[in-house]
Amino acid sequence: MSSISALNATHNKGLFGDHEGKNDDELLKVSELKDFLIIQIVKYKSSSTTIKNIKIDNLSLKNEALNINCNANTRILWNGPNNWLLVSKKNELLKEILEKFDEANFAVTNLSHSRAIIELEGENAKEVLKKGCPYNFNELTKNNSLNSVYNGMSVTIDMLSDKPDKVRIFTLRSFGESLYHSITDACLEFGYKSI
Repeated sequence: MSSISALNATHNKGLFGDHEGKNDDELLKVSELKDFLIIQIVKYKSSSTTIKNIKIDNLSLKNEALNINCNANTRILWNGPNNWLLVSKKNELLKEILEKFDEANFAVTNLSHSRAIIELEGENAKEVLKKGCPYNFNELTKNNSLNSVYNGMSVTIDMLSDKPDKVRIFTLRSFGESLYHSITDACLEFGYKSI
């Protein structure tokens, strides 16, 4: 059985907004990401287990605000104290995660089919985020993440790159279409390419 993406009826490819007379590198790029493994890992307060020696895809869990530990395939986002969001293209990691994080000490939840992911890339990506989110994006740098709201919808924002700015925006699947419309509406003044 194949999964149906959260934005399959909404995400249309093409050029939109103020795109006329602009080069491709001047336009924002908006895309939907799908088929990612998304796992939330929470260490129980009552657990005395240490996380220092636990690695997934050769990455350790950092318990530092806003920080991300990553490699080419996997990103581990700090979500809160003893709370991480693992995002990977390697679906086979689920078995390794379930083996290393026992039920007595950790809550492991597969969120893969309950999230929509929008990727936004371009010089004005942070300006688009500023239109709907109260965070000071001038302070957000590469490999930082945060939980906030965008036009009232809960989001997790993952900063992949800062030359040019490239972010992933995660939200609940049920908010996917509303978030997509909010993001693309904010992109219109800059012009964007939906890919």
